[in-house]
Amino acid sequence: MNLPNSLTVLRIFFVPLLVVVLLTRQPNWNFWGLPIHFEVWGVLILLMAAATDVMDGYIARKRREITTLGILLDPIADKLLISAAFISLVWMHLMPAWMAVVIIGREFVVVGLREIASVEGLVIPASALGKTKMILQVIAGCAVILTAKHPALVPLGTALLWLVVLSAVASAIHYFGMFWGQINIRVQQRRREELMIVEPKEKPQDVLTR
Repeated sequence: MNLPNSLTVLRIFFVPLLVVVLLTRQPNWNFWGLPIHFEVWGVLILLMAAATDVMDGYIARKRREITTLGILLDPIADKLLISAAFISLVWMHLMPAWMAVVIIGREFVVVGLREIASVEGLVIPASALGKTKMILQVIAGCAVILTAKHPALVPLGTALLWLVVLSAVASAIHYFGMFWGQINIRVQQRRREELMIVEPKEKPQDVLTR
């Protein structure tokens, strides 16, 4: 459990905290006459969680502390955070349910593709499109959370959600293209290897039958 993995675990602990703040709409405090309501806390929690995502990857690469645990936990933490945020926003009637289904469904599709690829000994690397999608998700989530108390931000939040949906679909298609290309090459190699194994076994039989 090094520092990058600790940051990843911290991001997972942010998930229930974010859900509680959004669904209970608490706390609502005033500090020296400055109102800090639940939507501000929600945005701060989401931004801090996103910051741990940037920091753990940077520190792991800089210190060369990339571990199997980190590789497993990092995408799980990301998907838990985004799924919890958007499901909570749907429950609060701040975003359409179908958008959340598309965004979260994309995450499950990519996880499934990566699992199948890993069984075949292949790795589907994170793409620039996928990273852009993550940044858009955080920005859109913050904007939509703020619309709970600031209706003037609704057009901005809606526009950002559409960008997230489009980027999610585009990145899913991109990942499927990479997956299909690698799997197709692996299947063709396996067929050639099977033919090379089968052919020598058939030749002695042919000789004996003659």
